[in-house]
Amino acid sequence: MGTIDHRGQAIHFEDHGSGPPVVLGHSFLCTGAMWREQVAPLAARYRVLNLDLRGHGRSGPAAKPFTLYDAVDDVLAVLDHLGIERAVWCGLSIGGMVALRAALVAPERVRALVLLDSDAGAETVGRKLKYSAMGVVARLAGIGPVRSAVSRLMFGETTHRSRPDLVSEWEATADSLHIPSVLRGLEALVTRDSLLARLREITVPALVMVGDEDRSLPPPHSRRIQAGLPDARLELIPGAGHLAALERPEVVTRAMLGFLDALGAMPGEDGAAGSR
Repeated sequence: MGTIDHRGQAIHFEDHGSGPPVVLGHSFLCTGAMWREQVAPLAARYRVLNLDLRGHGRSGPAAKPFTLYDAVDDVLAVLDHLGIERAVWCGLSIGGMVALRAALVAPERVRALVLLDSDAGAETVGRKLKYSAMGVVARLAGIGPVRSAVSRLMFGETTHRSRPDLVSEWEATADSLHIPSVLRGLEALVTRDSLLARLREITVPALVMVGDEDRSLPPPHSRRIQAGLPDARLELIPGAGHLAALERPEVVTRAMLGFLDALGAMPGEDGAAGSR
């Protein structure tokens, strides 16, 4: 484990395993704990860096407004701190949006991409209005009044029906989030630029996955990412909503390992052991 100070912002990360480096980026309103089922299997073969997005988890409050490109710089700062030149960037939702931008602004630092339940487009006007309204409520009264509506966006119907414990666990985590940081993260999400016209510039291999019950960023969002990237394949995760890595961990882990193993090691990739 470690925490760096990046331009006045604390960024927390966990460093597990050894081998070619893999960066994990979690969803908005989650923490790196979202990857709990993937870390150990991945770390058996790879060096896994599991980061908390600024304003989430142990990275502490977001010190000021930020963009998704600032979040890219946060990850690069951690890689620089550890002496890692190149990694596979894996991200779910906002984590995937950060990974896509890294592949454009720092392509030499990106070995490949794993993108789950994410989007390459800008936010729609309707969703901006909806999320802005939810943000106003959260600012005035906390997460509680919007928690149920948000959980329906985060989890699929199958999970709500069969894993209410998982939904309740996420809701407890959401209740503990720092509201000003949440609102800054929301602003970064809803003001993001569209990358759709630039996807063809990203030539590294990519695995795109999406839950077939994702109501937040439904499968068409992932299909257009896959269609726009020159070297990408798409996997639909049955019975999963937006947080597919939590809802169907065994399916997601198996797909990630298959993709990573097929990449093989590249010359110069760091194989040093990480701290545990």
